[in-house]
Amino acid sequence: MTLRLAIVLPTLDERENVAPLLARIEQALGPRGWEAIVVDDASADGTADEARRIARADPRLRVIERIGRRGLSSAAIEGICATAAPFVAVMDADHQHDPALLPAMLAALEDGECDVAVASRYIPGASAAGLAGAGRERGSRLAGRLARRLARVDLSDPLSGYFALPTARARAIAPRMSQIGFKVLLDLLASAPEPLRVREFPLHFAPRRSGASKLDRAVAFDFLVGLYDKTFGRIVPTRFALFGTVGGLGVLVHLAVLALLFRAGDAAFVPAQAAATFAAMTFNFWLNNWLTYRDRRLRGAVALLRGWAGFCAACAVGALANVAVAGLLEGHGVHWLAAAGAGIVVGAVWNYALSSRFVWKRR
Repeated sequence: MTLRLAIVLPTLDERENVAPLLARIEQALGPRGWEAIVVDDASADGTADEARRIARADPRLRVIERIGRRGLSSAAIEGICATAAPFVAVMDADHQHDPALLPAMLAALEDGECDVAVASRYIPGASAAGLAGAGRERGSRLAGRLARRLARVDLSDPLSGYFALPTARARAIAPRMSQIGFKVLLDLLASAPEPLRVREFPLHFAPRRSGASKLDRAVAFDFLVGLYDKTFGRIVPTRFALFGTVGGLGVLVHLAVLALLFRAGDAAFVPAQAAATFAAMTFNFWLNNWLTYRDRRLRGAVALLRGWAGFCAACAVGALANVAVAGLLEGHGVHWLAAAGAGIVVGAVWNYALSSRFVWKRR
């Protein structure tokens, strides 16, 4: 039978979920005409090895194991671009998404009824009972209202992680996508050059079968970052905006430590200033590693120590560039505030470029 549908399964610590999910997919779609692609972010529990073990006996399963890269959105795009199937679906591997919806979603796409088929938790006949608590459900609905303004599509669940569309259309939109965060559907809809026709299917969102949730506070923050990227990202690049925001918080940390040591304590100014500088650098490195470069986060004592040293070195070079530019401009008659501002911008860009390249290995 001709390959019709690929199901992309982004995974993180889902070893026990893979085999039962394949059985459910086969029950929904039959034995042929589909393939499943596990895109695993180097799970600690051996999810990729388990998927490869199954794939040796079942050629319908393929595995992409990503090293040094994380994130649901980018994982989904990599899986989409790896298949030759004319249609592709993205769904979670934790059994919260019911594969029984796949035949109806695929039929709607093949018949041209819609451009994107979305499994919704919030239309009649659906249920969001699998969300962990009423607070989580309220948060999801609020995020959905914000996302609808951005996606230019009137649908009940723009943050759904379960959807299907023609593969060629997804590949055409992919270069325009930010691939930031965990809501790939929102990214896809907002990146399309023209509004897409969407049809929703009622989903009974089930409790997680096993494995850890992919959502944490940093991922929730990524949602806001995604909204920024689609609104202002072309004016000020998103990652640079994050880097600058962290730097602004670092200034507050610097002043707080300086005040504590110099004003409230008995330390001399120069040692207090040095301690405040290192405290701010350490804070900036930690927060950038946790948020700005979450997809390339450094882990382990050795990597963190090496990264911190590289970040401090990059910031030292940036500080020299800051002083040099500000001094040059002020010496040529530029007002001192303007000269200082220009120096700060040059230093920030320099720090961003060096730390991106040499600390988090991103060009």
